Amino acid sequence: MILTKAQYEEIAQCLVAVPPTRQSLRKLKQMFPSQSQSTLLSIFSQEYQKHIKRTHAKHHTVEAIETYYQRYLSGVMKDGTAPVLLELANEVDYAPSLMARIILERFLQEREESPPSKSVINSMLRDPSQIPDGVLANQVYQCIVNDCCYGPLVGCIKHAIGHEHEVLLRDLLLERNLSFLDEDQLRAKGYDKTPDFILEVPVALEGHIIHWIESKASFGDECSHQAYLHDQFWSYWNR
Repeated sequence: MILTKAQYEEIAQCLVAVPPTRQSLRKLKQMFPSQSQSTLLSIFSQEYQKHIKRTHAKHHTVEAIETYYQRYLSGVMKDGTAPVLLELANEVDYAPSLMARIILERFLQEREESPPSKSVINSMLRDPSQIPDGVLANQVYQCIVNDCCYGPLVGCIKHAIGHEHEVLLRDLLLERNLSFLDEDQLRAKGYDKTPDFILEVPVALEGHIIHWIESKASFGDECSHQAYLHDQFWSYWNR
């Protein structure tokens, strides 16, 4: 789906004060019924990630972490079944999964008297049943399943969608009898950074010669285009 810049900016403007919840996404769909759910979710996710990057540091000061942790302890002491962490994340405008990570790290550090490893944290976020505290495990689980922009669940969905689009692209190339090499074949030949497909025989399209194709299953705003150009596309083009 192609949007005009005005359409994109109208949607982005509506996301300025919206928390990253599925309820917010449903409201967005009601406001822009002509746009697909996947388009709105992709824009929603990208705009929120920009916001998180801008405000990330303030949530990771020693004072902020201790404040969040004490509020968590106080909240679950009153009612361990209430969505304390989720409500705290929404109140301070921070991604629920990232808030869960902060509290989990602080809890493990207090329990083990040393900073937990990143692999241990990631494993517990993927499977909260590993967390050695039932109440915290439930709080983390609530954050993970209610976060539509961050967390292991979102990561799995994005990976699956990306793979699906690569498969669809491969099928289209095969349908048109185009000869190509995919990423795995290129790595076997010694390339370390490759596009998804290189055409062994370039094709002409709308006045351009196409040598390679990179599949991106996300909304392409100006910021993401610039990032992909810098991180990937210019190196492909130069080669």
